[in-house]
Amino acid sequence: MFQSPDKFLGNLITRLIRKNSLTREESRQAFSHILNNEVTDMHQGAFLAALTAKGETSEEVVGAWESIYNLDTAKVAVEPSLTLAENSGTGMDTFKTFNISTAASIVAAAGGIPMARHGSRALTSVCGTVDMAEALGVDVECTADVVARSIESSNLGLFNGMSPHIHPRALGRILSRISFGSTLNIAASLANPALPSIGVRGVYAKDMIQPVAAVMKDIGYTRALVVHGTVEHSDKGMDEASVCGVTHCAGFFDDNEISTFTIDPFRLGLSAGDPYELAPESDIEMESRRFAALLARADDGVRKDAVILNAGLIFLAAGKTGTLEQGIETACQLLEGGAAFKALESWVSSQNRFPEKGLQSLHRLVS
Repeated sequence: MFQSPDKFLGNLITRLIRKNSLTREESRQAFSHILNNEVTDMHQGAFLAALTAKGETSEEVVGAWESIYNLDTAKVAVEPSLTLAENSGTGMDTFKTFNISTAASIVAAAGGIPMARHGSRALTSVCGTVDMAEALGVDVECTADVVARSIESSNLGLFNGMSPHIHPRALGRILSRISFGSTLNIAASLANPALPSIGVRGVYAKDMIQPVAAVMKDIGYTRALVVHGTVEHSDKGMDEASVCGVTHCAGFFDDNEISTFTIDPFRLGLSAGDPYELAPESDIEMESRRFAALLARADDGVRKDAVILNAGLIFLAAGKTGTLEQGIETACQLLEGGAAFKALESWVSSQNRFPEKGLQSLHRLVS
């Protein structure tokens, strides 16, 4: 019997409210109806809220990812010889930090890892990945092909998840209308046009670590680490590896099964300092200046430790180093030696329709 899209989604919403999970196919169909705008706005919002409140299973996230990638993601080809990596956070965490993942990706690019990033503007934080890249001088409204060429020439490119050039059908419409985190923070962030095979991903809750690792394995990642950081003497958590408390991790390398472990920053010689030094400034101009200063070797505090820890995880995930300690040391050398800022300059120049204007914006921040 034919069932209207609204009726179909309504039945699923009822099940989710009762804490019953959906199959992968049901999730795929539901998100297809949402992306095609075949159901009312009220049903769309209710579905996203109910699924988030229940807590997503890996099957539900994979179904969402399939729909988003197949229906609403630009496809690009990057030089086949490059083994692409990415790093990002899901948002929705309870301790908001500055753009640690962006800084870590720049350090990784300086170390020769091709970074194909995929992010959005701020939804639940002060300054999102795209907001920061734009403030640094990167052209965030360019086409997917420009991003692909930037990855090839500078080892770094950022696909703007809210741009119609990247997701032409619906994501921008949906994300611009909601102010809470949802399954889209996970599934949509994984809908990367370049389909990287290596990933480091931060999640907003400890119980999401293994499900997200399972999703990444299921959709084709060959090496991945998923992390959730804590803040000592606090119930707050972050979607980054933490230098202020233990970080819980799950990951897999090549054909190995998913394994779990923890990272204690104190045993790695990383100073906790004041965790609120990791919080972003309230103004994007001030925050972008602090960010650029960090890459330009003018910050030797807790922010630096956070960046080299998270960059070290990228080196480990990519197989560039055998241990996290070696990855941290590599990241520290690249940052302190000036290679990271040069990588930032190269990115601003490469991902830009107006390179000179972009570099002027960057250099103004450190003048």
